[in-house]
Amino acid sequence: MTREPRSQRAGERPSGGLGPLGRRLFAAFAVVALASVALLTAAALVGADRGISSAHQADRQRTASRVAAAAADAYRTAGGWSAADLSAARSVAAGAGAVLTVRNADGEMMSGDDGAENDHGMSGSGRGRHGQSAGSGPGASAPVVVDGHTVGSVYLVFPAGSGSAGLPIAWGWVAAAAAGALALALGVSWFVTRRLTAPVVRVAATARALAAGDRTARARVDAPGELGDLAHAFDAMADDVGHAEQARHRLAADVAHELRTPLASLQAGLEELRDGYADPSAQRLASLHDQALRLGRIIDDLGELAEAESARLSLHLAEVDVTALARAAVAEREAELRTAGLTVRIVPDPAPLLVRADADRLHQALGNLLSNAARHCRPGDSVTVTTSSTPAEALVEVADTGPGIPGDELPHVFERLWRGAHARTVGGSGIGLAVVKELVTAHGGTVTADSEPGRGTRMTLRLPRTGARHEGARREARAAPRVTS
Repeated sequence: MTREPRSQRAGERPSGGLGPLGRRLFAAFAVVALASVALLTAAALVGADRGISSAHQADRQRTASRVAAAAADAYRTAGGWSAADLSAARSVAAGAGAVLTVRNADGEMMSGDDGAENDHGMSGSGRGRHGQSAGSGPGASAPVVVDGHTVGSVYLVFPAGSGSAGLPIAWGWVAAAAAGALALALGVSWFVTRRLTAPVVRVAATARALAAGDRTARARVDAPGELGDLAHAFDAMADDVGHAEQARHRLAADVAHELRTPLASLQAGLEELRDGYADPSAQRLASLHDQALRLGRIIDDLGELAEAESARLSLHLAEVDVTALARAAVAEREAELRTAGLTVRIVPDPAPLLVRADADRLHQALGNLLSNAARHCRPGDSVTVTTSSTPAEALVEVADTGPGIPGDELPHVFERLWRGAHARTVGGSGIGLAVVKELVTAHGGTVTADSEPGRGTRMTLRLPRTGARHEGARREARAAPRVTS
């Protein structure tokens, strides 16, 4: 059976596509972009229209002011409207394409769009009642001032549409800018959507691959911010799952190996007795009994490890003096240590080291450390148990002068069913130190191992102190201001 390529097994999408989340996100970005561009375009068109209209109106007003100045010169030269020559004013108006109307101070028309002068106003075609010539175009007016006195007014009517000549050009530029802005916004929206959703799609595809059984699948996404953190956390979780599965396989293999040897020996011995190939002597039966005991020890160790892993759920916590616990553990294991030819001594801290813990579980952990030293040290070596403290922790050190642990094996000493090269020659299931780690971790503490080959090993337990919390509370109480009545 052929295996599909990893990308297909992971369910990865084509690099150019977007998933449902990406499509929704891009649609949201597109709507925001369209609304923003439409709003800005409308504002630009209105602003351009009003700006151009204002500019044209200002030009018309300036033209009206020039015509009024020319009319004032004519009035001043002639000494009145009756003999005033308004040809200069009409030329200025004609140059701007406007129709000129001139009225005196009483509102009577002096000159209209046909150029004729009328002393009584109201004659001539195309003239209105209120001083404005007929016409549909925009207009502008200005007073005629001579020597500080207003002697009349001029009114200009410009051709219709003269104020909107520049609008088509402005609208063309605004429309082009809007189209460019919309294209840029959609392009940026597409890029951002791809940038945001690609890591999520990749992580989801990797999760499906892991669920399908591909334990080598990893997201390996390099993304900024929280998306990158998500991808890295997912890969770390996948690594942990892979390691846990490897540990489970290794545990099953190690347990099978540990059980196979004594079980095979016990089975072979019983078959010999059953078939009459060996006599049921006391020595033979004792050998079979030893194999049965070994099987029992391995099963007990496995049960102890399973119990330690769930110790957090079954701890009976109380205030415990770590120094007293260390004395009790040494007293209980002293016979075992002396039988192994070891010298044991304890160096206690002078003050009680109170921790909140399960005394039986901590006693079990310390006993395992001492048994481990008895198993691996040589006759004539010594074991020293020291209790001490820091402001926040209680420490218990179990140090020996044994052969030590090689540097490449030191990081593995607390792994379940792990035994170094030297440990395989002295027996043991490789569970004792794993139980110690589980029990100490359940109490919120840590256990570490330091060793130099040929110079011994030091195991250090660190547990949070109860007294440290009480002392901190007392210091806070002393520091708090006192209120007296």
